[in-house]
Amino acid sequence: MDTCRILGIDPGTLFMGYALLDVKGKQASIVDFGVLDVHKLDGQYARLQKEFFFLQDLIDRQHPTTLAIETQFVDKNPQTMIKIVHAQGVAIAAALSRDLPINEYSPMKIKMAITGNGHATKEQVADMLQRFLHIPAEQMPKKLDATDALAIAYCHFLQRGLPLSDEHGAKDWTTFAKRKGLATTAATTPNERLLAALKGAKK
Repeated sequence: MDTCRILGIDPGTLFMGYALLDVKGKQASIVDFGVLDVHKLDGQYARLQKEFFFLQDLIDRQHPTTLAIETQFVDKNPQTMIKIVHAQGVAIAAALSRDLPINEYSPMKIKMAITGNGHATKEQVADMLQRFLHIPAEQMPKKLDATDALAIAYCHFLQRGLPLSDEHGAKDWTTFAKRKGLATTAATTPNERLLAALKGAKK
């Protein structure tokens, strides 16, 4: 049986989301996910150092087999972009120091993989992950950096050619949604499909 443990990282300069996803055959299950808060540390380099050592320790304890990270971040503020790139580099360096394979995904690709809409909000991504991975409401984190990291790990799970965590083996979001009664043939665009899914979640 094909098995692996994916470490998903949502790089940030104040908060870094992380998630560990176990894959066994065609099923994915959560090991852990959360947020490293470094915003109280004094100075950018102290925060980056904390993230680096945290990730090394996390890798040593949890033994992931691959890293999935969000890249190609774009912001109107060049200084913000530079800081995010630094955080991405620190995460990649930590993975390289432990010989982890690295997989990069753009924000749009991650959102498309999870929701079918490359412009979905963080809240919509979190809602779909909660449904796919059967996360109890009380275990949903308050900070969306954690679900962003989980989305990155889950995106890599899908990119490996594995279906969604569904007993009937749906191979993409649209098939999954139709089998669960979350979308109809009338919902043809990504936005329509997402709205249909969110409407179904509230029933």
